[in-house]
Amino acid sequence: MNKTILIIDDDDLLRKSLANGLRRCDFSVLTADSAEQGAEILNKISVDAIVLDRMMGGQDGLSFLKQMRSSGNLTPVLMLTAMSGPENAIDGLSSGANDYLAKPFQLQELVLRLNNITKLSPNTSTQSLPDGLIYADEEFFVVSPTDSQRRLFSLSNEEKKLLHNLITPIGNIVPASPMVAKRLRTKINDVLSNTDILTIRGRGYKLVVAPTPEKR
Repeated sequence: MNKTILIIDDDDLLRKSLANGLRRCDFSVLTADSAEQGAEILNKISVDAIVLDRMMGGQDGLSFLKQMRSSGNLTPVLMLTAMSGPENAIDGLSSGANDYLAKPFQLQELVLRLNNITKLSPNTSTQSLPDGLIYADEEFFVVSPTDSQRRLFSLSNEEKKLLHNLITPIGNIVPASPMVAKRLRTKINDVLSNTDILTIRGRGYKLVVAPTPEKR
């Protein structure tokens, strides 16, 4: 089944060009010329990913994204912007974007990035990860519980591979080097109070997540 992409951009030429290009790449495409129109579409239809312009007339992309995330909508978002530089990428990621692409860009790169942020199975989506942990663009991020700011979870390649295996799905038992598992357990315990790695004797390691207490 084709993936459905919603493009939200107030640049008519770019929006139409992207829509045509993505349709040629076998995506189903919906378009909106404002954040407000995009919100109306999302209230009626679920999509696989959103291509979101950062700077728009009316509500801007960052505030729209923050509002969307605060409402519990976890649809993958690729943010487009003419504002390059690491500080702008951090702003986008901290607001809840799964990826960030500076203009100008090639359609092929956009397609690759869309495939990347939509390829996760339900077991590896942000909806099933421990609270405070996000997986996006083949990296893990930790979200601060105090200010909701997202920062890169600093892991070695071995630690990242082990953590990815442990969440696909959570509860999976994974063989690994004891040293790598010990390092990863220490890092996880430092940033995620409800998550731990258990040793399953003779078999490997397992990620366990304590249930989040219900809010009253």
